[in-house]
Amino acid sequence: MASPEHPGSPGWKGPITQCTARTQQEAPAAGPDLPHPGPDRHLDMHSGLSSNSSMTTRELQQYWQNEKCRWKHVKLLFEIASARIEERKVSKFVVYQIIVIQTGSFDNNKAVLERRYSDFAKLQKALLKTFREEIEDVEFPRKHLTGNFAEEMICERRRALQEYLGLLYAIRCVRRSREFLDFLTRQELREAFGCLRAGQYPRALELLLRVLPLQEKLTAHCPAAAVPALCAVLLCHRDLDRPAEAFAAGERALQRLQAREGHRYYAPLLDAMVRLAYTLGKDFVSLQERLEESQLRRPTPRGITLKELTVREYLH
Repeated sequence: MASPEHPGSPGWKGPITQCTARTQQEAPAAGPDLPHPGPDRHLDMHSGLSSNSSMTTRELQQYWQNEKCRWKHVKLLFEIASARIEERKVSKFVVYQIIVIQTGSFDNNKAVLERRYSDFAKLQKALLKTFREEIEDVEFPRKHLTGNFAEEMICERRRALQEYLGLLYAIRCVRRSREFLDFLTRQELREAFGCLRAGQYPRALELLLRVLPLQEKLTAHCPAAAVPALCAVLLCHRDLDRPAEAFAAGERALQRLQAREGHRYYAPLLDAMVRLAYTLGKDFVSLQERLEESQLRRPTPRGITLKELTVREYLH
């Protein structure tokens, strides 16, 4: 059992500063941060340039080429491989199995998810509110009054919905939109975070590890968007007494928060990583120094733990 005399203990009174609370400028806790890609990318690039102001023309060209590669678009292929009819006491509907794979290389992390026609209809309605002009040439498969459960109709709609997803993904502003991301990931993430809040860590971890690769591919332009899910993975492993796996998840999350000390997850995540590093016998001093330096630059009146912050995600 952990003693209150070291960072692994909840009652530890050591030199670690309390984690910072989120600022007023941050997004609501009901979902992960998904900033607009343009401004973030612009700021990150110029913050990198500020420390390299003496670059030669050739070095600058190489720098921008590296940045271009860093933000290279990840191409995904959508396939609706199958469909099945599901009957319940008061309803009957068709469930479509969607497979998402990354093109151009072998993808051993393909995503498999299921959605109903009504889910597609909600996506179309949401996109029309913001991207009506952009998707005016994208045809959405209509719902028929009869014959929806005939095999021929299901096959025809399956092909049409697959084409619909491909056309949407081809439009840059749509594939980067919260509406498109939520359609492909929100159901699984909501269930996963619900299991986390209920203490059902194995089930939460199973769902997170299934949906996280897809979320990371969809948000390659905004790495911080996957931070809440990675922190949820950390918490599941930690509470299942797997500190090494928890620390690895935390390292992935910290990589996505480079040069983003103001992010609401930065200080709570560092605090959790200090404690994990101490438990594992790793270098926790450098992590603690990063935390203290960050809090000197951005002092806040109240602390919040990583778990307190993470369980607030996907409440609505």
